[in-house]
Formats: sequence, structure tokens, C-alpha cells
Amino acid sequence: MIVQQLSARNFRGYERVELSIGERVTVVTGDNGAGKTNLLEALFFGCVGRSCRTRVDAQTIRFDQPVARVEVNGLEQMERHELAVAIDRQEGKTYFADGAKVDGLEAFEWRPPTTVFMPDRLELIKGAPGARRAHLDQFVAALWPARRQNRRSYAEALAQRNALLARGATPAQMDTWDHELARHGLALIADRRSAIETIESAFEMIGEELGLVGSPDIRYRTVSEVEDVEDFVDQLRQRHDSDINRGFTTFGPHRDEVVLRNEAREVRTYGSQGQQRLTLLSLLLAECEAITSLTSRRPLILLDDVMSELDATRRALLVDRVCTLGQVLVTATEVEHVPDHSAIDRVIAVKDGAVVG
Repeated sequence: MIVQQLSARNFRGYERVELSIGERVTVVTGDNGAGKTNLLEALFFGCVGRSCRTRVDAQTIRFDQPVARVEVNGLEQMERHELAVAIDRQEGKTYFADGAKVDGLEAFEWRPPTTVFMPDRLELIKGAPGARRAHLDQFVAALWPARRQNRRSYAEALAQRNALLARGATPAQMDTWDHELARHGLALIADRRSAIETIESAFEMIGEELGLVGSPDIRYRTVSEVEDVEDFVDQLRQRHDSDINRGFTTFGPHRDEVVLRNEAREVRTYGSQGQQRLTLLSLLLAECEAITSLTSRRPLILLDDVMSELDATRRALLVDRVCTLGQVLVTATEVEHVPDHSAIDRVIAVKDGAVVG
């Protein structure tokens, strides 16, 4: 879906905002603190159904207001669609698609795959492995929506096995869920490996293009090096007693890691803040390239404060690349920070929490 309009009420610092978005590249300019990032967050919220900055939905509601609402309108193959999310401090979230109340937004394949770069997301690079696993699973779902169920099935089997461990179950009682966990775990590992393979070369190329030196690379590291279901089950059985003592399952893809390296060293541990920013940007753009190449869907790319640490040459390279990948909205404190490009079809100025031009 090509997003054409954003409407938000009582979202962050905005009492009400209506924003028209260009089909290719839209630039949002304004001073630091003017409200640029809030616009990107609102657009992400409307397309995905959650915030890209906080896990507490109520934090997105304007101060002293009980509810907020975000609506996104656009076109997909000449058909008009609308997504909406209402956030209530007491009742939580309510989702709508084309005017009808729904359980969530992820099932609608006309919804644009949405990725966002902002400094707040650096935890994806330098934080705990769980965030990188979850991000990889979301990328798998964007590439192959039908495979989303593999992650859900694995999570259900893991929850059941952990519940049995907490009750001190016998190996015989564990057998069914050991096999279920193994079956879905192998499928999940295969999905994750396939997804990483689609971005390996692009991640390296984009990283070097943006300024990472020393052959940046990405790989999937699994603790579950097994050949088949029975081998997986055998590994689970060997750990039965220790798992009971710990109260949880210690073997499986829920303990795997996505490793991002530069100069053969993990960026998470050894990378500078600038290297971590470029690694995150390279990862997100490589994923967008894969989505554009392997699916018929055009991603929505939200870039916040991405130009500040790039020189003029790399800013131009970045704009050249993103405008071929999908629909882009980029923020900058000065419009001059975004190189003049024929793909820029809208420039918006923000001041004191309001769109002024």
C-alpha cells in the first residue's frame, strides 16, 4: 500500500495533525524537539499497531487526554484502504481496517511492510539477543507471511513444555511436547537461516557504502545444531533434569543469536556509537531490499535523524538507494541535509508540535 495520508489526534505532543505524504520521498524538517520524530512514530503506529519507541501504549497519548487515535490512508492496486488504531488509557488498544473493528493489523497483506530507523532503536544492535530474534522473526513474516505460524507454534509448544517442567513432569509426560518443540523449532531455525541468507550480501555492500570498513557481516548463530526431529528430541531429553531444576527449557531457537560484526568483531560489544548506527541502518535497508526484490510489496521506510552523521557523499548515496526501495519519509533539522533529488516529492516543515508548511 502507498500511504497517502496520516491523521492523528492526541498523539504525543500533537492535539491534531493531518499530513499528506508523497509517493516517493517526503522530507520533514524542523528544529530538534519540534515534533518530527512523533510524526514518524504516529505513522509507524498506524501501519503496525504499536509504537517503535515504547512498549507502554499509554505513553503515546497526549498529556491529560484519555484517548488517542491514529489513522493511515492509502492505495493498493487502485483500491483505497484505511488502517486505524485507538489507544485508551483504561481500555487499551482497538484496531480497525477499512472501518471494521479487527483483532490486529498483521493479517492484512495490503498493509505496507514498515521499517524505522531512529536513535531509540540502537538497542536492537547493542541490547539483549531477544530483541534481535524478535526482529528477525518479524522480517521472516514480512518475506513469507504464511511462515508467521511457525514462530507462533514454537512459542506455544515452548510454553507448554515450560509449564510441565515447572510441575516436575516425567520424561514420558514430556514426550509429546518434546516432539512438538523439536518439529516447530527446526522449522523456525530454517526460516531464520533463509531470511539471513537473503540479506547477507546486501548488508555487506550497504554497510561498506555507508562507511563501515572491514567487511561487515551478519550471521545466525544457533545453539540447536541438530540433524532432524529425533536428534532435537534427544538433546531435550538429555537436559530434562537440568531444565526441571532451572524451571525452563535451555535448548532451542529461543536461545539463538543474530550476530552483527565489523572487522570480525561483534558490533554489539566493540562497535562505536557511529558504527552501531550505521550497522542498524545497513540492516534495515538490506531487509527492505529483500522485501522489494522477493515480494510484490513496497516497504514504507521511516528515517529519523539519519543524515546527521553522514558526510555529503554518503547522504547522496543513501538517498539514491532508499528511493529505489520503497516509499520514504526522512527527517532532518535542515532541508539542506537531504541532497536534492528528483525522487523528493514533498517537503514538510514542523514547528512546536504543528505542521506549518
